[in-house]
Amino acid sequence: MPSNQPSFPQGPRIYNLFPTLLGPIEHWTERLPEIARMGFDWVFVNPFHLPGESGSLYAVKDYYRLHPALRGDNNGNDDSNGNDGSNRNDDGDGDDDERLKAFTKAASDAGIAVMMDLVVNHTAIDSDLVTEHPDWYIHDDDGSVHSPSATDLDDPEIVTVWEDLAQLDYSERPEREAMIDFFSEVIGHYTALGFRGFRCDAAYQLPGKVWQVLIERAREAAPETRFFAETLGAPPDDIEQLRPAGFDYLFNSAKWWDFRGDWLLDQYQRFRDLAPSIAFPESHDTTRLAEDADGDSRESRFWYLFAAVFSTGVMMPIGYELGFRRGLHVVETRPQHWEEPSFDIRDFIGRVNSMKAETQVLNEEGAQERFTAVDEPVVGLLRRSPRQAQHSAVLINPDPEEAQEYSRDRLTDVLDCAADQLQEITPAFNDGAENGANHKADNPAGDDSVGDSMPTSAIHLPPRSLRIFIANH
Repeated sequence: MPSNQPSFPQGPRIYNLFPTLLGPIEHWTERLPEIARMGFDWVFVNPFHLPGESGSLYAVKDYYRLHPALRGDNNGNDDSNGNDGSNRNDDGDGDDDERLKAFTKAASDAGIAVMMDLVVNHTAIDSDLVTEHPDWYIHDDDGSVHSPSATDLDDPEIVTVWEDLAQLDYSERPEREAMIDFFSEVIGHYTALGFRGFRCDAAYQLPGKVWQVLIERAREAAPETRFFAETLGAPPDDIEQLRPAGFDYLFNSAKWWDFRGDWLLDQYQRFRDLAPSIAFPESHDTTRLAEDADGDSRESRFWYLFAAVFSTGVMMPIGYELGFRRGLHVVETRPQHWEEPSFDIRDFIGRVNSMKAETQVLNEEGAQERFTAVDEPVVGLLRRSPRQAQHSAVLINPDPEEAQEYSRDRLTDVLDCAADQLQEITPAFNDGAENGANHKADNPAGDDSVGDSMPTSAIHLPPRSLRIFIANH
């Protein structure tokens, strides 16, 4: 992290702490110094509540009780499904709250804010709410509580039904007010425990008006509370209806860009005035990049750097920095699934986060456009700060085999600056230190020109690399 905190607002740099990989909350706290050293200022924790019989973290049975695997008093005797816990803190319990409060306090002391997952579009099918408030739920024609489903985009004949979930009904009707009251109390409970943000799961499935009330009520009690809308894969109109809600951030789909199509920049432009967005190289819902790339750390460096420079915020899940290959699983993941590292890019992650923290244009959702032709081998992205006269240009060589070059004169024309105003900020990458050898510091793909006075007319881009430049006008 930079020694002096910049004066401009910071986009979130988020570390996704998957709770059941670490186990008891005390172990979460042990990770905080390392997370802070890498320059993250937010920790996002997936659902830690008591789950239903399926054991899925996203099938919440009780919002006020802790998953048994996350308590420190079970002597390792975890009910792997987390479906009972009835012998502990049945009343929803001071001990659970104290554990969570101690964690958020320790995070705050380390300069890190904590956000939790807020799952309010469904509950576990065996939640007490299903029997206590059946009128809160959607029902099928036979009167049974409706379980959500999804149709495969490639094969409409394939429909996945989540039978462990019960779909809440937020249509405009008298019961909706009681539902809003209930979840407002849930939010208030956790803000009182020190949670400063909420990642709103499948936010697009709720009406924007419902979110508007939930967010406004939360900020009446805790004005600095931040709300992050998970909208991945949602139809554009479902995202548009969230405009009045007051979300602080959205998550974007940069991970899936092929560096050629227009769709990502179109998405960025369409929604950047709704809320700034957050990119990620992988998530708890995706396969591990280290597995996909067969342990090649270059891929992980490439995608993290791209995610960090594409939009306002960046996020990565636990284990990304160490090349973990086993995907995070909402039912099965436990501490015994901690892996031997495939590689260690923690220092590189820290340098990328430091670069981002120190560069205003990278913390804003300014206008962004591609300045290279679709068929050019180098991809160039120009971004303009809406608050000051600073522009950034990112040169990307997505080719895994061939190096490329780009004209320095052309780049100064794009940035509308003189040659001496062009500043490269690409973070150095010490290939040797992070892989057990003793080599000089290079950039993320092995080009040792970073930090030079850049006298040559061509900018060299090794295979699968990025170089980042700024100009202040």
